[in-house]
Amino acid sequence: MGDQGSATTISVVGFDSAWTDNPRAPGAICVVRLDTQGARLHVAPRLASFSEAATVIRTERSEVGKCLVALDQPTIVPNLSGSRPVDKVAGALISWVGGGVQPANRSKLGMFDDAAPIWRFKQAIGAIEDQEAARAASSGLFLIEVFPALALVVMESAYCQRYGAPKYNPANRKMFKLDHWLSVAETIRTFGSLRALEQLELWCSDVSTNLMPRKADQDKVDAMICGLVGLHWLLAPRDQSVMIGDLDNGYMIAPAVNGIHERLVTAARKRNVPIR
Repeated sequence: MGDQGSATTISVVGFDSAWTDNPRAPGAICVVRLDTQGARLHVAPRLASFSEAATVIRTERSEVGKCLVALDQPTIVPNLSGSRPVDKVAGALISWVGGGVQPANRSKLGMFDDAAPIWRFKQAIGAIEDQEAARAASSGLFLIEVFPALALVVMESAYCQRYGAPKYNPANRKMFKLDHWLSVAETIRTFGSLRALEQLELWCSDVSTNLMPRKADQDKVDAMICGLVGLHWLLAPRDQSVMIGDLDNGYMIAPAVNGIHERLVTAARKRNVPIR
């Protein structure tokens, strides 16, 4: 831990929160550290509740100059019913590839009502939710919302076709395909190699040798995707990422390595949702 307190070290925390604070079904978290020596997997994906995640984030914030939390859960939900504009825009692409976008609204008890754990979590970590500032700042604690399903479609062109979304959720036994599970592990490995991320290859190999994954294993995979999206947001040229939506009505950050997909652009224009 020689880089403790280093102002030049950046930490990216990937957190797949699982949305509710169910002790029997926690989320998962990972930490990527970036310094003058390069990027490395500092904390491999492991299960974590909201409070455990907050503890990890506070530790990271105390040990690094800048920390970015990339969270797989809506962080801004003003609407009482239905879904957010950003959910509808993302859904235009995700439904085309055969996936789904869970609508976020304040009437979802345990997820987005006034007493939901997400709001306590945001208050506990005290992160700044300003995506562009997260890129530009030299220090501070920042939060962005990401969406692994959308990121995967961008990371791997084979997924970005009609009904091409990978079926890698072991909880959905009828749909789950082991070759898709292995394919997602390879997609993560390839995308992470863009940043020469140390230890990622070994972790992806372990994922690939798990031929009977459980839902908790998928949560860890999604946490890793969150971390990679956050790292990409900070390090890649701005035009290789996309922000759909805004800080008033909700948003998502995703890679856009081959440009912003036309289905997203069309859906955003149709609904007058910012996309950049």
